[in-house]
Amino acid sequence: MLFVSLVTLVAPWGTHAQTLAPIAYTLRFPAPHTHYVEIDIRVATDGRAALELLMAVWTPGSYLVREFARHVEGVTARTPDGAAVTVEKSRKNRWRIETAGHDAVIVSYRVYGREMSVRTNWIDADVAILNGAPTFLTLADDPGPRPHDITLLLPPAWKDVRTGLSVHPTDTASTLRFRADDFDTLVDSPIVAGNPAVYEFTVDGVPYELVNVGESGVWHGPESVTDVEQITQATVRMWGFTPYDRYVFLNMLTEAGGGLEHRNSTLLMTSRWATSSRQRYLRWLSLVSHELFHAWNVKRLRPIELGPFDYENEVHTRSLWVVEGLTTYYADLGVHRAELSDLDEYLAALSRQIRSLQTVPGREVQPVALASYDAWIKYYRRDENSSNSSVSYYTKGAVIGFLLDIRIRAATNGARSLDDVLRTAYQEFSGDRGFTPTEFRATASRVTGVDLTTWFAHALDTTAELDYTEALDWLGFEFAKTLDEDEPGWIGLDTRVVRGRLTVSEVPRDTPGYDAGFNTDDELIAIGAHRVLPAEWPTRLGEIAPGTAISVLVSRRGELREIPVIVGAPPTNQWELQSVEEPTPAQLRQREAWLTGP
Repeated sequence: MLFVSLVTLVAPWGTHAQTLAPIAYTLRFPAPHTHYVEIDIRVATDGRAALELLMAVWTPGSYLVREFARHVEGVTARTPDGAAVTVEKSRKNRWRIETAGHDAVIVSYRVYGREMSVRTNWIDADVAILNGAPTFLTLADDPGPRPHDITLLLPPAWKDVRTGLSVHPTDTASTLRFRADDFDTLVDSPIVAGNPAVYEFTVDGVPYELVNVGESGVWHGPESVTDVEQITQATVRMWGFTPYDRYVFLNMLTEAGGGLEHRNSTLLMTSRWATSSRQRYLRWLSLVSHELFHAWNVKRLRPIELGPFDYENEVHTRSLWVVEGLTTYYADLGVHRAELSDLDEYLAALSRQIRSLQTVPGREVQPVALASYDAWIKYYRRDENSSNSSVSYYTKGAVIGFLLDIRIRAATNGARSLDDVLRTAYQEFSGDRGFTPTEFRATASRVTGVDLTTWFAHALDTTAELDYTEALDWLGFEFAKTLDEDEPGWIGLDTRVVRGRLTVSEVPRDTPGYDAGFNTDDELIAIGAHRVLPAEWPTRLGEIAPGTAISVLVSRRGELREIPVIVGAPPTNQWELQSVEEPTPAQLRQREAWLTGP
């Protein structure tokens, strides 16, 4: 028996009458171990002498031109009766098809898929993980909206398909035919085919599925679905409503990582061993919380630039700190509000965000609004100098979310919070249009009753340090002061082992190594006259007292040289949140209201 997940997906930019003939896709996997899917498309010509098909160059939620067309092979076209027609590559991601006066043409091509990520395709003997952007050609300049129909022909060993797509209206649940109301919906609906373990639950009358691929007797499936249900309950409780008819968590246990949001589903990747480690499992729960939160924040409440999508060009926005940063803030908070982490675990997660921000030199170079705008050229193109020149809109956005939340609570004596700002923004901007940066900031000020213009300008548009005083005072927290009387030696280099050789991978600014002149890719060979093997480097360096002058022998592009450096002490961790010794009753009440939410 074939089991198919049936999920009704609302069209992203409103409901329109569908009068155009569907584009119909048939997908085959004749030899899945070779990592190919073969696709036929039937396209109505609508009387045109030629059609032009395109493949997206990027996918929403991952802001980088990825050139998906590089994996397309063997594009041919024919008439319905089998006569060949001309196909010409017209651009890097477009193909021009001569129609020869026929009412329809059938275009055939293959897609290679062996990149294990949440934005690309993976096909092997056991499973197919297909994303819309790197899989489906569609009409360029289509007047739309036009239905896109998908039929899957599975290998005999595969018994199940799970997706956010709705079943084809002319078929029953036992078929493998689906319909997307338009191309946006098709791109937004990953497809997983194989033999997953499927767990179902319901929250507020809405059905959910947790689809686990690769449990292998290791992943704790029943326990994980119980926890996902609790996160879902907490998230829905915060927003106050559910914006979809059904939701699917596609959880790939493939030893990869990451997550990508969709309007009624998410594609997740983690290790099947994560349920065996408390810290790794908490990170997975945070990922679940993050991606589910996106069903509201970005998939519906979105920056004005993110829709309708231009799948062939970069789309810049200064508001990724809202849709990614605030979502990151709520991810760990959502896990705690679901009663799946204790206070110490939540504060440790929040402290990691703060420490990550406060110890990256790039925070003094790049404002977070600019980091958002430059995501296409910086965030997804990290190099050895990124920590010195850029800041993460995920990390700084999360910390800003924490500080903004508490600022609103303090300004309103606990009557309002960031929860209220997001719910109000959703009511005002989750339709066809989206919000501008100015509109989002103004909404926060209006909900709070306090003009936050200057605060936002400081936090978002400058590289000035953030002020934690108000948040700590309101909640009765402080940063722990740690002392190490026997501090190890440290010069601040990030290293890696390449073919058995210890090399420098990054040289962070404001470290002894940066001041001494170490370069990325320097091979570290000796300290003074003594050879240091890769595994010995941390111990040998750590045994040298801070303030000691040493010489390090390196090989730089094959040339030996000595670099003198004065060993320093590693920076103390100044960013670990803890409760003050005697919080006031007011601080305890305010802390409880923040942690439990609505």
